[in-house]
Amino acid sequence: MTDTRRRVKVYTLNEDRQWDDRGTGHVSSGYVERLKGMSLLVRAESDGSLLLESKINPNTAYQKQQDTLIVWSEAENYDLALSFQEKAGCDEIWEKICQVQGKDPSVDITQDLVDESEEERFDDMSSPGLELPSCELSRLEEIAELVASSLPSPLRREKLALALENEGYIKKLLELFHVCEDLENIEGLHHLYEIIKGIFLLNRTALFEVMFSEECIMDVIGCLEYDPTLSQPRKHREFLTKTAKFKEVIPISDPELKQKIHQTYRVQYIQDMVLPTPSVFEENMLSTLHSFIFFNKVEIVGMLQEDEKFLTDLFAQLTDEATDEEKRQELVNFLKEFCAFSQTLQPQNRDAFFKTLSNMGILPALEVILGMDDTQVRSAATDIFSYLVEYNPSMVREFVMQEAQQNDDVSKKLTEQKITSKDILLINLIIEHMICDTDPELGGAVQLMGLLRTLVDPENMLATANKTEKTEFLGFFYKHCMHVLTAPLLANTTEDKPSKDDFQTAQLLALVLELLTFCVEHHTYHIKNYIINKDILRRVLVLMASKHAFLALCALRFKRKIIGLKDEFYNRYIMKSFLFEPVVKAFLNNGSRYNLMNSAIIEMFEFIRVEDIKSLTAHVIENYWKALEDVDYVQTFKGLKLRFEQQRERQDNPKLDSMRSILRNHRYRRDARTLEDEEEMWFNTDEDDIEDGEAVVSPSDKTKNDDDIMDPISKFMERKKLKESEEKEVLLKTNLSGRQSPSFKLSLSSGTKTNLTSQSSATSLPGSPGSPGSPGSPGSPGSVPKSTSQTAAITTKGGLVGLVDYPDDEEDDDEDEDKEDTLPVSKKAKFES
Repeated sequence: MTDTRRRVKVYTLNEDRQWDDRGTGHVSSGYVERLKGMSLLVRAESDGSLLLESKINPNTAYQKQQDTLIVWSEAENYDLALSFQEKAGCDEIWEKICQVQGKDPSVDITQDLVDESEEERFDDMSSPGLELPSCELSRLEEIAELVASSLPSPLRREKLALALENEGYIKKLLELFHVCEDLENIEGLHHLYEIIKGIFLLNRTALFEVMFSEECIMDVIGCLEYDPTLSQPRKHREFLTKTAKFKEVIPISDPELKQKIHQTYRVQYIQDMVLPTPSVFEENMLSTLHSFIFFNKVEIVGMLQEDEKFLTDLFAQLTDEATDEEKRQELVNFLKEFCAFSQTLQPQNRDAFFKTLSNMGILPALEVILGMDDTQVRSAATDIFSYLVEYNPSMVREFVMQEAQQNDDVSKKLTEQKITSKDILLINLIIEHMICDTDPELGGAVQLMGLLRTLVDPENMLATANKTEKTEFLGFFYKHCMHVLTAPLLANTTEDKPSKDDFQTAQLLALVLELLTFCVEHHTYHIKNYIINKDILRRVLVLMASKHAFLALCALRFKRKIIGLKDEFYNRYIMKSFLFEPVVKAFLNNGSRYNLMNSAIIEMFEFIRVEDIKSLTAHVIENYWKALEDVDYVQTFKGLKLRFEQQRERQDNPKLDSMRSILRNHRYRRDARTLEDEEEMWFNTDEDDIEDGEAVVSPSDKTKNDDDIMDPISKFMERKKLKESEEKEVLLKTNLSGRQSPSFKLSLSSGTKTNLTSQSSATSLPGSPGSPGSPGSPGSPGSVPKSTSQTAAITTKGGLVGLVDYPDDEEDDDEDEDKEDTLPVSKKAKFES
């Protein structure tokens, strides 16, 4: 296996000037035929896929930073970095790059991407270096002009940077800064501002290491206080030395770590507060500054993580009851910043980081913190919890389930423990903080709802050979937590309208409904049992009467999600409890207003019609048709009525329904293997076996005679009729038992039928009175048996797929019958004969 020296992490710089992690792998160098040159190759350690294939271009500037980093730009605004696990690996690849470019491996940068003019080429040959003016007070203006004139040219920037490095020029400039301040030489200070700003834009790590050293960084910040565009200088040094205090919540024994923390804070301050907002051009020239901060944070997290004594003391003080509130708040804020820094780690290092925190007991510590009254501390603890959930939700789920198991064990001995168990479960604390958020905009509640949604999302739950995390955690959640989540909903919907209907309560209930809707979509029997047993849908639909439209729409969306599942358990629950009543009431109260509520309700009924959910169609028409029949600006409700009438006619004429099934199977469900067998028999038939004058027919039609045709179909029809009569009997008993009436009378009498006045509509209804060829039609007394017998013979002899009624094909049947009705009378008679 490849040694760890070559183990690297690939980074790319995104549009926000942040480094994106592209994966971990092993780097090598070699000749790539496709690229026609020596190239750097990184293959992923997980699956061997190619993470990076980059040709070592002779003109590309490669930079070596902090002993384990190589950074370069491949195109405009496309920066790459390799972060090595070991310094030896970085040195090895750096030597390969320098070998290709003909450079000395001792340099930290090979070269800039040169696009110089012929004159610059000549200058390069004639003058190998750039000579800087002597560092004197009288020549500051000349130095500033030299720096400004060098920035547009990559070649001149390179020469200037080398001159500044070799001559120790920066320290000399900072000495002049003290002189100018003592003399109050404002003009000189303005020149120094331009010079130092220009040095930042040279984008050189070696220069940054000098400028950000302990002895120089405050003077560099001082130079940047004297912006010529400002009437008064800024007071950045005063803020950093007097206002900003370094709080060492846990003593840090490592002086190198302490110095690195100070340096990173100050450099971050320079980037965010001191340097002026860069132009697009300048932004690209500050990429090394971003990288310097980024990798400093990586180093700090690594050093802290390795200090076991530091982390042990941190968690011990967090959970110690004797720790005062102010101290605990400082500890929590430190831990929050520590977790934020961890986002810069490579994935394998982040794994180790969070595993270390877990072993140290971060989740029990958070439980203690979340139980405190201090809102600032709770807010910081919530941010830490969000880092844990987003990184590894399974770790959090495992903790809360173990905690619940321990509580259950204790409750067997102490029955009163059951009363307080919900107060000590971490996940219930999160739910309660969401419910009790005092922010008028519910900012914290929205964040916590997102975390709960992540925890209950089956998509990120693991499955092992012996058990599934989904089954275990959802069982735990619905047993111990769901009642806490739904408590505000149940408390506010005890009557026909919400008992509290202020804006903040409506926002909270909308969040609860959003999470419940997610559960309906992603959970199976757990949420179904809870909704039906607790009558949750009835309570939710009370919110349809809210004065806040967004809350009423949330309630409607919840019901729409349930109907969208097309689950007959849900459908029977809705019908038994008449839960379309609040929706119809809201629709009627909305009147003729064309708004989101109107459209959403119509869409729900349209879904029922298009999907042909028979039970809900019958329920809506039987109970609410009189209230909806006058709605004619959409055809949804008339379409529902038509569906209902078609269902009725199929129930009244089961023989016709079965005939359609047979015809439909004959047309569309023919077994392909049967067709192949018949074709093979056809071509294998000897012509001599066919007598003169005998018609050539397919084998499936050869043996048809009246007895063969009528016998199997008659037996099938008897069985079909007997089965359907039994089903109708059961359905009738079910409908008659325990049925309650809706509170307002919108029901349509089940014994009445609506006769359609349109002739075209009548003919499109299979089995409708007067339609040609229908059973019971006085105009065609023997046509159906004949047609039926022929079809049945094909069915039984041709080996068709099973006789199944496919509701989706009803429209095709109607179209076929329309076509039959449009035939001329003579052809129709001939067809039926």
